[in-house]
Parts: sequence; structure tokens; C-alpha cells
Amino acid sequence: MERRVLVAQIGAPHGVRGEVRLRSFTEAPAALVDYNPLQTEDGRSLVVRRLRPAKGMFVATLDGVETREAAAALANARLYIARDRLPEPEDEAWYHADLIGLAAVHVDGRPLGRVIAVHDFGAGDLLEIRLDLASRTALVPFTRENVPHVDLAGRRVEIAPPPGLIEEETGE
Repeated sequence: MERRVLVAQIGAPHGVRGEVRLRSFTEAPAALVDYNPLQTEDGRSLVVRRLRPAKGMFVATLDGVETREAAAALANARLYIARDRLPEPEDEAWYHADLIGLAAVHVDGRPLGRVIAVHDFGAGDLLEIRLDLASRTALVPFTRENVPHVDLAGRRVEIAPPPGLIEEETGE
């Protein structure tokens, strides 16, 4: 299965001519048009024809979306590109898509679980780890202190969790 990277999300319609509000997740947000065509989760192909800045987002014109109703039908659609279309990240930088699925291992070698998501709620990235020995997940701040080593080739991350974050419910 082809790995995909989330690069944008469509919001509500803007106006009556088919424009949409759009949030870009690329490092250079306006460069989103360089990644055309974009794919929706269900595999539809969309081309961003034009972007213009708005408060905290963009207003976008998409090929084939000419009416407010067509724009409304795309509300909340997530837009992806194939991972291999992105440049390799610099040292000590990773795409979220590359981290998802990695084994999470405590710095002392104990297996902890698996990375199931990477979140950014505004204060920095968090790794969501599905714990092997508990019926829950843990959110680990993605800092050098808490995640001292990422080994993409070995498909694992080493975790040094803050006291009580993981051990509480796993009994470790």
C-alpha cells in the first residue's frame, strides 16, 4: 500500500463561486500548489488552482469546483500526496507519516507499544503510543528528552517517559 502524507484539509465554502477555506500543513504553506494533484481519503484527485491568504488559512480555488454546493460537499476533506513525492527531511527531522507504526521501546529496552499517531495541539508534537500492557494510549511529548532516539531503519523510537506517564497503569 502506498504511504501518503496529509498536506491540507478543506474547510467550509467561501462565497458562492466554489471557493473553499483550506489549511495547509506543508512547511511552506503556499507551496501546496507545487504538490498538485492532491488526493482525498477516498482517492479522488483535486487540483488547487489558486491560493490566497486569509486569516489563519487560505482561500482556494479547486479545478472542477464551481458552486457553493460543490465546495460544501468537500468540507473537512483531507488532502494527501504520496510520501515519495516529498523531499527527504533534514537530520533530526521526520515526517509524521514516517513515525506512525514504529515500535515504541523504553530506553531500558522494554517494549512499550506502537506509535499510532502524531498530534500537534499547538504546544509541540506529541506521539500517541498504543501501550502493549494497558488498555489505553499515552501521549508522549516529542522532545529530545522524552524521545532521545528515532531509528527509522530499525522501525523504532526510544522513549524516556516522564515519571508516571506509562508505568501507572502498566504496573511497571
